[in-house]
Amino acid sequence: MVDTVRGPVDVADLGTTLMHEHVFVLTPDLLANQGHEYWDEELRVADAVDKLRRLRDLGVKTIVDPTVVGLGRYVPRVARVNADVDLNIVVATGLYTFAELPRQIQNRGPGSLLGGDDPLTGMFLRDVREGIGGTGIRAALLKGVVEAAGITPDLARVHRAIAATHRETGVPIIVHTNAEHRTGTLVLDLYDALGVDLTKVVVGHAGDSNDLDYLRSLADRGAMLGCDRFGLDRYNTTERRVATVAALCAEGYADRISLSHDASCYIDFYAGEQAQRALRAAAPNWHYEHISRDVLPALRAAGVTDAQITTMMVDNPRHWFTPAG
Repeated sequence: MVDTVRGPVDVADLGTTLMHEHVFVLTPDLLANQGHEYWDEELRVADAVDKLRRLRDLGVKTIVDPTVVGLGRYVPRVARVNADVDLNIVVATGLYTFAELPRQIQNRGPGSLLGGDDPLTGMFLRDVREGIGGTGIRAALLKGVVEAAGITPDLARVHRAIAATHRETGVPIIVHTNAEHRTGTLVLDLYDALGVDLTKVVVGHAGDSNDLDYLRSLADRGAMLGCDRFGLDRYNTTERRVATVAALCAEGYADRISLSHDASCYIDFYAGEQAQRALRAAAPNWHYEHISRDVLPALRAAGVTDAQITTMMVDNPRHWFTPAG
């Protein structure tokens, strides 16, 4: 079974799955103080319901939402959306930061001002075992970051807590990485040393790279390649992404690839209608439907078989969420 917003679901019933999408990406303190300029709760919830229903109508049955603290995770809002959409939404615990921990956490834990046990591990375990923020909705995956700055001391704390939670619960891990700086290698090295099962790690945003040697080096260690930013052409065009996935599939790596967009119903990095229009103009294909409508036909034209597509979109998520052993 895997926990979802609507409760446990048999992994065999996850179906076609997008492995890295967000429902909302928000900045809570800005939303609380400036939201009147761009946020209408009822409009945004209704819009999310509409977008996710359209995705479900295309045959996608599950999305994995790695929105964690640092990206505006607010599970009650997601639950409200999910109540009106027949879709499995799997939510995450973890922490999203490129370098530094929030001060509250910096000041607690081994070697800190206040000392004691690292609160991160307790936070992550509670989200997995008891539920997030009193909702009873349990996280089914962990999420961290290794960006261009590499594994800073604060990020090392995050990833040690992620590894400890993984070892104790078996919950799998998605890591936001920087493909240009090959930080996927750094995080796999760290996780390997910390006893993480690398077959339960998705190297997020690996698909921003077309360097087959780099991608093979990650997959050969058992990790899954997150080819998860289809539509974000600023990092890599759809044409190049398709060619890379097709090349990897031809070499037998379909069982270590996941497909997704890293899209959202609303992201307030582009708050306000003017910024949203600019975003749509700059990235017209960055939405939930791009893979179903455009990418899958392009992959088939490039020689990827239907069986390989099923492997990437159905079998791999099922295996990833199935506990080892």
